[in-house]
Amino acid sequence: MLFINANFRPEKQIQSQMDIYKRKSRWKIYLAIMGIIFAIVTMVYANYLARKLAELEKNYVLLYSKALEEVNDTANMQEEIGLPLQILESFDNIPIIIEGENGVLEGFNFGDEQFIDDQEFLQKEIAKLIEGGIVPQKGSQGYSTKFYFKNSKLYEYIKYFPLVQLLLLASFIALGYIGFNVTRRSEQNRVWAGMAKETAHQLGTPISAIMAWIEILRERLEGKDEEQEILNELMNDVNRLDLVADRFSKIGSAPKLERTNIHKELIACQNYMMKRSPKKVEFVFPKKDPAYFVMINQHLFDWVVENLLRNSLDAMDGKGKISATIYQEDNYVCIDLSDTGKGIPANKQKTVFKPGYSTKQRGWGLGLSLAKRIIENYHKGKIFVKKSAEGEGTTFTIKLPKSE
Repeated sequence: MLFINANFRPEKQIQSQMDIYKRKSRWKIYLAIMGIIFAIVTMVYANYLARKLAELEKNYVLLYSKALEEVNDTANMQEEIGLPLQILESFDNIPIIIEGENGVLEGFNFGDEQFIDDQEFLQKEIAKLIEGGIVPQKGSQGYSTKFYFKNSKLYEYIKYFPLVQLLLLASFIALGYIGFNVTRRSEQNRVWAGMAKETAHQLGTPISAIMAWIEILRERLEGKDEEQEILNELMNDVNRLDLVADRFSKIGSAPKLERTNIHKELIACQNYMMKRSPKKVEFVFPKKDPAYFVMINQHLFDWVVENLLRNSLDAMDGKGKISATIYQEDNYVCIDLSDTGKGIPANKQKTVFKPGYSTKQRGWGLGLSLAKRIIENYHKGKIFVKKSAEGEGTTFTIKLPKSE
């Protein structure tokens, strides 16, 4: 009799895990919205401060112009000019260009120079200011016709602060997103590895019991050839089940890789699946051995190929063609597995390897996810949908590092 743990319900555990991932996806959206709101508020407030500072600096420039006029007014030389001088001495952070009534330009606060009269330099600076949208201010009567000024470095710092903050925020979000994805993939790997090991553990006890019952029946039916043949086939199926359990038990731990002729291994998978496929399904696998060798764990690699072939059989509804091609590309040995089934919609081709994806009503969506883990994590290879079209079929590609 088979005894199965009634509390072992992997489909519920998987669904629970999927619900967790959906909640985490919603949190990512909420955090992104909060980040955008934070950036907008910061930019609006910083622009407000920049405008206020620009107005304040404009008033400072007007005050500077008045003070300069007072100091240079020879008619007032006998009067007290201490306050205007203090204003001029303390005003050293806003670059100003004053155009006198005679057309001569005077510059103040450009770099380390408090006063500059280089006409060519000042003309170029005026051209830059006008190009930047700066409007000249009306000068003081009897001293200047107009003057130009550009805002201080403090104004520039405040003006561009939101952009710097936005870049920092974007970098923080990007790093957080990458870290979140890495954590999620690691968590998924642990979940699938744990599920696989638990499945192998649960299968171990009934498999051992069935083997024991078969041996008992073999002794009791000794001499009955027909019954013995049935028991032999039953033992073959139990051995296959034991192999499946062994494959699941290896997921999550580093498997042993052996140098293998990939053509012979692929043909072995073909022979096994042909015996269990409808008669109307044609298998077209390469007959000529290209003698390509790769480092694989045969049990896990066979599981990947058989999983892809089963998916092809399901997609063809019992009739069609499954073909395979082996070729070399750079330092990789590539295997293309194609079918003439229903195909995969274009918007689903990038998600077929994600946990939970399945076209079957009773599917758990683990097959391709585990296949990707086996090929990429354990064999340092790649697996992907090479091409697919609805109603025409699908081609999966497996790429494995070539072994010399």
